[in-house]
Amino acid sequence: MTTPEERYQQRMQRKKEHIDKKIAEATEERGIVIVVCGNGKGKSTSGFGTVLRCVGHGLKAGVAQFIKGQWSCGERNVLEKLGVPFHVMATGFTWDTQNKDLDTKAAQDVWAETKKMLADPELTLVLLDEITYIARYGYVDTDDIIKAINNRPKMQSVIITGRGCPDALKEIADTISEVRDERHAFQAGIKAQVGIDW
Repeated sequence: MTTPEERYQQRMQRKKEHIDKKIAEATEERGIVIVVCGNGKGKSTSGFGTVLRCVGHGLKAGVAQFIKGQWSCGERNVLEKLGVPFHVMATGFTWDTQNKDLDTKAAQDVWAETKKMLADPELTLVLLDEITYIARYGYVDTDDIIKAINNRPKMQSVIITGRGCPDALKEIADTISEVRDERHAFQAGIKAQVGIDW
C-alpha cells in the first residue's frame, strides 16, 4: 500500500510528464497577439507588466495609449526612462471630450505612429492600450488595425487591451484573457488613488 507522500509524488510525476510533453510539442517560433479584455480592473496593468518584463530582458518595446488623458501615468514615468517610446492620444476619455472629430483626429495621429511601431523589427513587443474603444467607435478602421498587426515582423508580439473588444480583433488573437469585474472599490465610493489606479 502506498503512503500519502508516495501518492502525491506519483500525481506530481504524472503532471510533470504531461507538462513536459506539451513543452516538447510547442515548437513554432513567432510573435503572438494577446487580447486582455473584459470589464474588470487590471487590463492595462497586465499589458504594462509584460512591457516591463520585455524591457527587463534587454528587449525593446513600444506603447500606444488610446483614450488616455494628459495626467501622470506611473508606468510611463518609469518606462520612458528605460527607453520605451510612448504615443498617447492625450485627449482623455471620450465621454469627457464629447467631441467625435477631436477624438477621431487624436486617435488617427496616434495610430499613424503605432503603424510605424508595428513595422519596426527592433520592437519585440507593442502594447495597444485601450485600442478596443478606438476600433469599436470607428475612430480607426478595424480592418486597418488587423492588417497592420498581421503584417508586423514575425517575432513581434502585440498586446491589445480594453473593454468590449470587437470579435474581429479576438479572431486574430493567439491568447485571450478576460478580466471579470466581481467587485471594484470605486463602486463602493472609494476614490481612485495615485500609484494604485494610475
